[in-house]
Amino acid sequence: MSKQANQKETKTARVKGFRLLIVSLVLVLVSSFYVGWAKQSTYQQSQIIGSELNSVKSKIKSIEEGKSEGNLENLKKTSASLSEEKLRLERPYSFGLTALFLSIVLLIKGLYNALIGVHPALQLDVRHLAMAGFMAALCYIGFAFFKIDIPVGTEKTAFHLGNVFCVLAALLLGGYLGGLAGAVGMTIGDLTTAYVTSAPKTFILKLMIGLIVGLVAHKIFKLSKAHTRKYIIGVTILSTTCGMLFNVFADPTVGYFYKIYVLGIPQQIASVFAKWTALTTFVNAIVAVIAASIFYLALRPALKKSGLFLAVSPEEEAHDNKTSDNASEAKDPEN
Repeated sequence: MSKQANQKETKTARVKGFRLLIVSLVLVLVSSFYVGWAKQSTYQQSQIIGSELNSVKSKIKSIEEGKSEGNLENLKKTSASLSEEKLRLERPYSFGLTALFLSIVLLIKGLYNALIGVHPALQLDVRHLAMAGFMAALCYIGFAFFKIDIPVGTEKTAFHLGNVFCVLAALLLGGYLGGLAGAVGMTIGDLTTAYVTSAPKTFILKLMIGLIVGLVAHKIFKLSKAHTRKYIIGVTILSTTCGMLFNVFADPTVGYFYKIYVLGIPQQIASVFAKWTALTTFVNAIVAVIAASIFYLALRPALKKSGLFLAVSPEEEAHDNKTSDNASEAKDPEN
């Protein structure tokens, strides 16, 4: 591509960046007002329901332990009804926070594009969008259908497979697009289940996981370019480990402060929840590193042969990639 064509595309990207900047700024303002309204109305009502739910659960536990008497069946029905009502009242606040965080991310992206532009090699096409949508769906499925719930008071944590595909998305698509795919898929999983209040936190943390994996894999070690098999294995494991190591520390820590200062949960309950979250996050991280690395190493040669392997690094061009792949595979085949 000529220098003049590159400059034209960069200018077009900047114009689109300004448009995105304006739209995202409006979304930030609208979602901020909505969050303020939801917190003062429906979310405060959900906290009252939560107190009633805790009381009912305490009575159920007391009866089951033989410390008191009561109609256990009616209490369980009341508990289920209160749980549904609490979840319904929590949704507006959680949806608003999620929209606000997404708007802020788009605002940052719009500002970046407007000031710097986008390298022509990183322009998105249908393949990138299709792959991103597919990975977001896998993240949703991995969380929504492959999880083991662990109740902690009125809240929950879980062992799940969502992080596997969140990391895999970053390996295949790069930090921003892969991280966004993982964040969207996992957030939808929260918003459509009993984890609705965790959705805003999930969006930020999963995006950060993607950005870290993408930074290590593609910005530092240029994983999408041709390398020896040993190099690819090492970088894949290293980048997935970095992303999951971040999550092991960030999830319980951010979750602790998020529950106290955003959700208004008492400090003692938030502390207990953080301890359980640390355990589940650690197990989820080990599974994600192993499974995502295996999946990527298996998919990489197959995607290359089918012509579906997507460029991530700006320096990578299709012709150079094909030529270097042939030379590399002659020395140390990837597949």
